Amino acid sequence: MYLTASLTVVAVSLASFTQTGENFFEIAKNLDIYATLFKELNRYYVDDINPNRTIKTSIDAMLKSFDPYTVFYAEDDIEDYMTMTTGKYNGIGIVTSNRQGKVMIMGIDEGAPAEKSGLQIGDEIVKVDGVEINLKKGIDPSKLIKGQTGTSVKITIKRFGSNKLEDISVTRDVVKMKNVPYFGMINEEVGYIDLKDFNSTAAKEFRQAFADLKSSGMKKLVIDLRENPGGLLNMAVDICNVFIPKDAEIVSTKGKVEEWNKTYTGNKQAVDTEIPLVVLINSRSASAAEIVAGVLQDYDRGVLIGQRSYGKGLVQITRDLSYNTKLKVTTAKYYIPSGRCIQAIDYSHRNPDGSVGKVPDSLMTAFKTVRSGRTVYDGGGILPDVILDKPTPAVVTQTLANNLILFDYAVKYHHEHTAIKPAKEFSLSDAEYDEFVKWANTQTFDYTTQVEKDLAMLEANAKKERYYDSVSEQLKALRTKLSHSKEADLMKFKEEIKTALEQEIVVHYYLQKGTREQSFAKDAEIQASLQLFKDMNRYQTILKTK
Repeated sequence: MYLTASLTVVAVSLASFTQTGENFFEIAKNLDIYATLFKELNRYYVDDINPNRTIKTSIDAMLKSFDPYTVFYAEDDIEDYMTMTTGKYNGIGIVTSNRQGKVMIMGIDEGAPAEKSGLQIGDEIVKVDGVEINLKKGIDPSKLIKGQTGTSVKITIKRFGSNKLEDISVTRDVVKMKNVPYFGMINEEVGYIDLKDFNSTAAKEFRQAFADLKSSGMKKLVIDLRENPGGLLNMAVDICNVFIPKDAEIVSTKGKVEEWNKTYTGNKQAVDTEIPLVVLINSRSASAAEIVAGVLQDYDRGVLIGQRSYGKGLVQITRDLSYNTKLKVTTAKYYIPSGRCIQAIDYSHRNPDGSVGKVPDSLMTAFKTVRSGRTVYDGGGILPDVILDKPTPAVVTQTLANNLILFDYAVKYHHEHTAIKPAKEFSLSDAEYDEFVKWANTQTFDYTTQVEKDLAMLEANAKKERYYDSVSEQLKALRTKLSHSKEADLMKFKEEIKTALEQEIVVHYYLQKGTREQSFAKDAEIQASLQLFKDMNRYQTILKTK
């Protein structure tokens, strides 16, 4: 009965398609094939079929053939979709992770109910409202913790250094995911805004942060767009309008549906068209973040520092579907004032194996910035004006972070030290780092360096090509020389590991705000920004050089 009704819906739905030449017949034919196939599967497949899961799987597989941003949201996913677009949800504001079968609090949102209640990073959640957390039975703690605003949830935790269980009652509230998790003054003149998302309150948060910094005496500004995946187009337009005059073109969209094509201009008076700007970007700055960076570059309004951005020049809209489902679909490409589209990956022309490639350099087109006529290029993301190599952490540092060795020691440190210096002043002494090294050497972790991997491959090839006997002694000597020692590496890469550990410790005391403030002194891009602001002749030369 269910399947018959479904097929009827499919048949009726065909009538709603707008006829576009031969496409109409092909769509109708293939939908009929799909419905017939599903009917036969439902009737004859050896096991019962879950229609919802099966259809969702087929839809997801179909959409993967287009681009990663065209996505179907089933009814069960609508809450996640609303959280993504509005930046808020009903809960207590924690991030949890499975640590060897235990649910651990890995992060706490600043100002959220969890922080106010006394929950701490590193707490193990044992029960929620008396329900014992058992990951093997598929109990999802996040579903138990979330709930209506104003209601209470009892979290039973086990804290580091104690086997005693402790009940903490938390009153749920609307948790707002901040687009601007931090803003402040780096020094007496230079302000800093960390813009990490573009949901529906991004422009309001940015404008408020800018106003507060101006009232604090800010004369120059660093805008941090690193790791920003983008979001709502209108938020990017409004943020650009803070620095770009009213009625100036900011971005235009062009797609198949011509009536949806639109040019966005500044619809308000600019707040400040003169303040010197530095914009930080990296390879994970995408979409709306690239619009802000690209527009400021196209108007020669600020200097970009960092690494080439991701290169997402596509625009999505959301369409409501039946039964409370939604489709987020790519409808257009966006173009910034110089005329360039920075989309780096060509999803329209796939390789025979189904993979996609980047737009080759030979097909990139040169454009000119609006004011100074500097040359900029399309098709490969936004290239900064000042390019800095992103340092690659040592393998030992990555291993300590990935295996949560740094996290575990930070939990231990927090338990043993009730307070630390302000974030900007905090650093570990050599004696404290030595204590960490002693502790780390008692932990179970190992790694293989790239040099060791290359040597192993060399040995394998030598054996395969029958040269090994003649070079075995040299290879053994080289292996002995190159073999890593955890204890030696902990000292060899001391400064790098110490910096990462300090960052991990600070977040336990001062959350996201502390992490950012503590990083100022050692952040290469921020330090480059400060150096540039000290040399305003160089700043102006960058913006005027063709």
